[in-house]
Amino acid sequence: MNCKIQKLLWSIIIFSCTIITVHSQENNATSAGFADSFVLACGSTADATDSNGRKWSSDAKFLTSPDTSVSATAQSQDPSLPSTVPYMTARIFKSEATYKFFVSPKFRHWIRLHFYPSYYGKFDTFHSFFSVTAGGFTLLNNFSASITAEALTQAYIVREFSMMMLESGTLNLTFTPSASYKNSFAFVNGIEIISMPKIFQSVSMVGFSDQNMDAETYTMQTMVRLNVGGQYIPANDDSGLSRTWYDDSPYIYGAGFGVTSQADKNVTIAYPSTESKDIAPLDVYRTSRSMGPNATVNQNYNLTWILQIDVNFTYLVRFHFCDYIFEKVNQMVFSIFINNQTAVSEADVIAWSGGKGVPMHKDYAIYVNGRTGDDQLWVALHPNVEVKPEYYNAILNGLEVFKLNDPKRNLAGPNPEPSSMKAELESERGSFTSPSKSSKNGVIIGSVLGSLAGFGLVVGLIVFLNHRMRRDKTDVSSSSGAWLPIYGSTRSSGGTNTTTKTSASSRISNLAGGLCRHFSLAEIRHGTNGFSESRVIGVGGFGKVYKGLIDGNTTVAVKRANPSSEQGIHEFLNEIELLSKLRHRHLVSLIGACEEHNEMILVYDYMGNGTLREHLYKNANAPISWEQRLGICIGAARGIHYLHTGANLPKDQVSLADWAMLNHRRGTLGEILDPNIKGEINAECLKHFSETAVKCLSDHGTDRPTMGEVLWNLEYCLQLQTNPDGPKMVAKQKANDAYANYATLLSIEEEKDEARQEFEKHSAKTVFSETVNPQGR
Repeated sequence: MNCKIQKLLWSIIIFSCTIITVHSQENNATSAGFADSFVLACGSTADATDSNGRKWSSDAKFLTSPDTSVSATAQSQDPSLPSTVPYMTARIFKSEATYKFFVSPKFRHWIRLHFYPSYYGKFDTFHSFFSVTAGGFTLLNNFSASITAEALTQAYIVREFSMMMLESGTLNLTFTPSASYKNSFAFVNGIEIISMPKIFQSVSMVGFSDQNMDAETYTMQTMVRLNVGGQYIPANDDSGLSRTWYDDSPYIYGAGFGVTSQADKNVTIAYPSTESKDIAPLDVYRTSRSMGPNATVNQNYNLTWILQIDVNFTYLVRFHFCDYIFEKVNQMVFSIFINNQTAVSEADVIAWSGGKGVPMHKDYAIYVNGRTGDDQLWVALHPNVEVKPEYYNAILNGLEVFKLNDPKRNLAGPNPEPSSMKAELESERGSFTSPSKSSKNGVIIGSVLGSLAGFGLVVGLIVFLNHRMRRDKTDVSSSSGAWLPIYGSTRSSGGTNTTTKTSASSRISNLAGGLCRHFSLAEIRHGTNGFSESRVIGVGGFGKVYKGLIDGNTTVAVKRANPSSEQGIHEFLNEIELLSKLRHRHLVSLIGACEEHNEMILVYDYMGNGTLREHLYKNANAPISWEQRLGICIGAARGIHYLHTGANLPKDQVSLADWAMLNHRRGTLGEILDPNIKGEINAECLKHFSETAVKCLSDHGTDRPTMGEVLWNLEYCLQLQTNPDGPKMVAKQKANDAYANYATLLSIEEEKDEARQEFEKHSAKTVFSETVNPQGR
């Protein structure tokens, strides 16, 4: 009897523990998404850990038919791979194969597929075309990881999907090699199946204010996830859902970058009770991109992002907001446009969120049809002047775009168009045997356009390009998939390309009396490893900047124009001609240029210590001291002084820094100082430094000092900082001596004359604010 009672008690205890465990899992899934977690390194024979300490399990036990596949190891490792796990091993499928996962039917699930197109023994992933289905949905169709990676200039590809709840509790993930290509196979390097909380709800349709759609009933593909105004956020720094957040800079249209900012340490960013912390990590809400402080400028442009998409799908666009500057309603009100349609006309973040430093998000859905032939999604912000807000500005902290399945339960889009450099890249693969050029072209054309005949393809492309060119000229969409027109070149648009040299490229070699070297595109490509993403060291409005090698061992910075750049061939050649003539220790020297195959590339000296931004903001480097920062300002002033006076250049306006001006007027300048050096700055030095800066930012040229005056005052600031206890007259004399010493080093007569005039003037006058008849610019 006692034995039966004990068994009964144990049964009750076990049953209770089971209920507690299940309930705990459900709570975890609601808050962090860990009720189901399958993280698989495909092709691996044992469990492994990636570079972030995340554990990946072997995939073999989840295959329903293990004998239909083989495991393989990549023959080479691209340096841009984030980790060898899971990318250096792969599961190869010569026929259809299925993974089976038992999942909770109460939750949605992330499905992440990792692909590293490489050579796996006898398997060349260039021949790999396949489909992937999951839960009755087509995720990928006729997919080529090789073409996709080359088109996006990436070493590896991650495809992320959000699977709707499955009532059966079984998730089948099936890989099927394409029957349209001989010897085709499927492969995958990593698989993640992770349950996720309820983060999607009812969404209003743009253009149909009376229509809503329940996003929870759809399966989605993540098209883009951006930390706007901030830096890259890896999966292990996400808010529990292992998402990756990317820098938004490459997606910004033209030169309208606006300004980025970060919340002050005194501002608390905290989720409200109505917002789940799973929506986005707090780091997304601590940074933002806004239009800038100039109300006049802001009224004349949109802050715009351009995103690549697939047509004939509905997209959910998620905006993340957190205003950590303003506190009141109607201080900043703006409109949100998606593909030139108004999503909301009066966006007021404070009114939406309820206060300063409160994260929130807004979702909008829009259908993109294929009638226009445009595969881009435009997202734009613009101040709403009609409601007369206190500030004409707009702000955004994060942006996500999700593609929703169509009525046929399909999410698959076409492979991207291969890079124009594909053939040349193929020739550099070296020891590997590859198909003939004609067979490769057949595979590419087939993968992109399916069953279209060759003649139809040519006609279609001509019509499309002609349409795109006309649209560019009318400025309907000036960021097309092609480069901007290279005006003045004599290249032909015909079929065969018998030469790579153009009239524009020949002009490069003759510019500036031979001071500018003409690089061939092959040299540039070789030195940047085919413009590998692993070589990217910066991104700007002109394009990406790569670290490269020339002549075997000389490190250079290679600036390559992108399709969104507004710089045409005239500006390109003009920049080459001007910069070729400039040589100064405080200016980066132009080494040469390349203009072939619609590429516009500039090659500069490489600055090995990185950018100033990298040293000022979060990183492993020690903070730059105040004296060093003064030295940097002095160096910059010397470079600009040389440009303004020593070299027939245009006198551009000094860039404005209205945020500093605003704090200066409020008497709160100390609040925006870097806390790492705030305590070391001499008060008198800071006072004089800020006065100098304010004068430089005067609206009228006659009120601004010359660069010579600026240089003298910065030297004076340095003396005040290094000798705070000494008399001011001694500091002024040392500044005079420093300036005179610098002036004698200049080799240009015009610079010498102005330096002499400046020195004579400052010998009698102390600071520029006391001079008579200032000669501003």
